[in-house]
Amino acid sequence: MEYEKGIKKVSDSVSEWMKCVQYEDINGSGRLFGGRLMEWMDEVAGIAALRHSGRLVTTVAVDNLKFKKGAFINDVVVIISRVTYVGNTSMEVRVDVYFEDRETGRRHMINRAYFTEVCIDNEGHPVPVPYGIEPETESEKAEYEGALKRIEMRKIRRAEGY
Repeated sequence: MEYEKGIKKVSDSVSEWMKCVQYEDINGSGRLFGGRLMEWMDEVAGIAALRHSGRLVTTVAVDNLKFKKGAFINDVVVIISRVTYVGNTSMEVRVDVYFEDRETGRRHMINRAYFTEVCIDNEGHPVPVPYGIEPETESEKAEYEGALKRIEMRKIRRAEGY
């Protein structure tokens, strides 16, 4: 696929992954381990960033990770990621997690987070993201504007030592 002027659409990076929760994924309370879910989210975020940039990427930050509901044995977990913002060397990736009702197919939100992924070279040094992003829908434009606010909040937290 050829891209004009180094710009890609949000839809170019959308990645969806599914997993049935197994015994090795649950904790002593019978729920999906939060750390296991975070691992899966990190992988799917990285895939969206890789699809957008075509480069190696690494995760440098995770924002707004909130567990809204639990997932249990045999639940089908659906993870959807998309690039929401592109800077010089970094990209913000929104990751939404659902469990899918086996009977109805309806999806219920488990959590959401924003991952910051940085393009790197083979030695692990940051390199520019070769493509910008073009939000098309009102939702994509709102996510882009939200990313600008989250970036400012990260700068403030860093300046305060967090």
